[in-house]
Amino acid sequence: MQRTDNFQKFVKQPKAGAVKEKLRQEKRKEKKERAAAIEEHYARKREQRLAQQGQPVKPKSAEKPAQDKKGTRQEKASVTPVSKEAKPLESMPLNKYIAHSGICSRRDAIELIKNQKVTVNDKLISEPGVKILDHDVVKVEGKKITPSRNNVYILLNKPKDYITTAEDPQGRRTVLDLVKHATTERVYPVGRLDRNTSGVLLLTNDGELAQKLSHPKHEVKKVYEVRLDRVLTKGDFDKLAGGITLEDGFVAPDAIAYADANDKSIIGIEIHSGRNRIVRRMFEHLKYDVKGLDRVMYAGLTKKNVQRGKWRFLSEKELRILKFMNQSFVKSKD
Repeated sequence: MQRTDNFQKFVKQPKAGAVKEKLRQEKRKEKKERAAAIEEHYARKREQRLAQQGQPVKPKSAEKPAQDKKGTRQEKASVTPVSKEAKPLESMPLNKYIAHSGICSRRDAIELIKNQKVTVNDKLISEPGVKILDHDVVKVEGKKITPSRNNVYILLNKPKDYITTAEDPQGRRTVLDLVKHATTERVYPVGRLDRNTSGVLLLTNDGELAQKLSHPKHEVKKVYEVRLDRVLTKGDFDKLAGGITLEDGFVAPDAIAYADANDKSIIGIEIHSGRNRIVRRMFEHLKYDVKGLDRVMYAGLTKKNVQRGKWRFLSEKELRILKFMNQSFVKSKD
């Protein structure tokens, strides 16, 4: 053993650059493998959908890109989808049927059913899990509904003074007023932002995805920029970082930092709790007045290149990340 140790210094060690390059190659390999797995998943989904529709399924060899004269493959141009075709309806639970009709989320649909506001073939239904077929007639509060076959996903940079709801009895402006020209499909917001809170908001008619993002078990991350009426002291910073107890229980941020080194009244906070007005209440608990609250990230989605009050459709890449609930924006359980 001593001899080995003595001669260890003569063993040629890899250079730092070579080690870094090896790590980069491994990361690229992992990224390619994940992309390939996702592509394979969606290819199977497409084949299943075509089979259900009775259409011929193209062999994989026919889907390979053509080669040019030099033998290189011609890559297909990437297209940002405006919408995504849903599976043809065979049968689905009643609450899911309502959600896919763009009325509300599945959770809210359960409440509608329990409150006897839903009929199937003119019969009141009280069980959310009842299976609905294509020929069934479903009505919510006397109005016939039909699930959308065309899913739409819109990212909005919400400004202040807009209500995050489909309708407002008081006639105030809602976020749907900002996206009314985006689609003919009926979309609704996923989650809520206070009237005076701005930032990233997702709107869709995909009830299944909305339910997935809203369910507490997924602990979807949100990042906010908070502007306070005064500097956040080091003592209060530490209190927030360690967690505080509000009237509805204990809460702690996943991360907190001074967003501006020159202005310690501007705070960045990452949190996964979905409790009502949770960020505002955390600072108000320590006697701070929140002058501005902006959500800069939601479930990995950011408002980059989207001006306040404007919107855009999600890209195919963003949609796939949401569908797979990538761990980069879901709080780690470790």
